Amino acid sequence: MNKAFFLMGLVVLTFVFCPGYSHEEGFYPISKAEAETGTSVGQEMPAFTAISLEGEHVKLGETGVPYVLNFWATWCPPCRAEFPEINAFANEHGADVHFYAINIEEPIDTIRVFLGKNEYSLPVLLDPIGRIAQIFRIRAVPTTIVVDSQGIIQYRKSGGATKDELEKVLNSL
Repeated sequence: MNKAFFLMGLVVLTFVFCPGYSHEEGFYPISKAEAETGTSVGQEMPAFTAISLEGEHVKLGETGVPYVLNFWATWCPPCRAEFPEINAFANEHGADVHFYAINIEEPIDTIRVFLGKNEYSLPVLLDPIGRIAQIFRIRAVPTTIVVDSQGIIQYRKSGGATKDELEKVLNSL
C-alpha cells in the first residue's frame, strides 16, 4: 500500500513540476526569446495567439494600441472579487485598449456559467493548458499586465486590480 502511494505521489509531482505538459499537446518548453520577454516591467510583451470563447483565434502582441491582460480563474476568490471592476474597465475602455481576461486551465462550460451568472461581458481568452501563463510566468491569480502601444510591459500586479488603478496606469501611458 505504501508503494502505491509513493508511485501516485511521484506521478502527481511529475505533473506539478511540468506545468506545460498536456497528454494531447506534449511538452511546451519556453524558447530563449520567450524567456527574455513577458516577465516584468520594461520588457517586450511576447506575441502569441489564443482562442476566444467563441472559438476565434486572436493574435496578441502587435504594436499600436495598449493591452491589458488579466490572468484569472473562476475558483479564485480575489479574481471573483475584482471581476466587477475589471468588467467595468474593459467595457468602458474597449475603444482605447485591447483588454483580455485570460482564463487559465478551466473548462469552457465553467467559464461560460460564471460569466453568464454574473452578467459579465468582457473579452475572455482561453489558456486551457497554461501555456500562455507559462510564457508570462504567472505564479498567482489574479495577475494583471498592462502593455503600452509600443509593446513594452509598463505595469504588472499579482493580486486584485481596481478600475481606478487601471485607469491611472492607462492615463500614464
